[in-house]
Amino acid sequence: MKNRFIQILVVVFLFSIIPFISSNKVSASTSDEIATYAKKFYGTPYKFGGTTPAGFDCSGYIRYVFNNANISLPRTSVDQFRVGTAISKDKLQPGDLVFFANTYKKGISHTGVYLGNDEFISAKSGGVLKANLKTNPYWAPKYAGAKRVANVSVAHNPETEEAAQSMSDKFKDLSLEHPAYNAIITLNEMSVINGYTDATFKPEIPITRGHAAAMLNRVLKLEATTKVTFKDVSPDYAFLDDIVALNEAGILQGYATEEFGVNDKLTLSQLAVVVDRAFGLQEEMDKNEQQAAQTYKDVPSSHWASEAIHALKTLDQTKVFQTTNFNPGNEASRAEFSAAIFTAISKN
Repeated sequence: MKNRFIQILVVVFLFSIIPFISSNKVSASTSDEIATYAKKFYGTPYKFGGTTPAGFDCSGYIRYVFNNANISLPRTSVDQFRVGTAISKDKLQPGDLVFFANTYKKGISHTGVYLGNDEFISAKSGGVLKANLKTNPYWAPKYAGAKRVANVSVAHNPETEEAAQSMSDKFKDLSLEHPAYNAIITLNEMSVINGYTDATFKPEIPITRGHAAAMLNRVLKLEATTKVTFKDVSPDYAFLDDIVALNEAGILQGYATEEFGVNDKLTLSQLAVVVDRAFGLQEEMDKNEQQAAQTYKDVPSSHWASEAIHALKTLDQTKVFQTTNFNPGNEASRAEFSAAIFTAISKN
């Protein structure tokens, strides 16, 4: 009787540890399916901020592939690197995520799907292409690690699912449905625009001319050659060099009063004109003769900024500016600023 009881305990113990043993192994079918699905998009064109087969950026491509396997990943490569289980290079299996650092910015900046035989596939500037982890002269030195997420199951909790779907995995006050969501997340990943220390983005608060100058110059990277000073800008102001550079370039200039208006709010009309000056929105629109300019009911052709405003609406990549009225005198929000810059970069 005693032996029988011991046998039962052993069986119970073995069954209890099976989940823990198997959880460390990748499901071959799941991981292979991810790798196979990833290869289906070989040759898909690259699109800055792209998240669909019409065009992908690197992290948008990864998220799309894993969503097909019912695995939800964060939007950016930096945040994708924070999930899953770290895997050494010699233990890589198809379907694992591989990461690279110091490509267009410092730190983790690119991600791909491992295919086996030292190959990975990812969305690069030339489109969705393959490369060799060990021999590619560009990617091999930038390899930064790998994560296994193929065995991560997505739990569906009715009490938390709605909240999870409604808010961003980056900023707690940014809805996934916000028309500027993709623009904000992409520019944040590029270190162009940051959130606040309380994990919020505050998308609807207005943006000042000083902050706009700083964020614009993180993209343009202009350097001033003069020592222009403004009465309202302190010599130790953090963004002084950016302000001087943009003023000198004629993109965002100071006032006749010898002030810059560093704390003045940027209006929507000013935003359109500044972005047009910086990135040539009108010239970009004119490249496609079949693309007729879109207009707003409250922006007549006589308006001083009408051409820049209509170019912004026509080229808009976010739907932020796809409205009936533009409200040209209103203050531009952080979300609208992000959408305008994202649109400009996407079309250049």
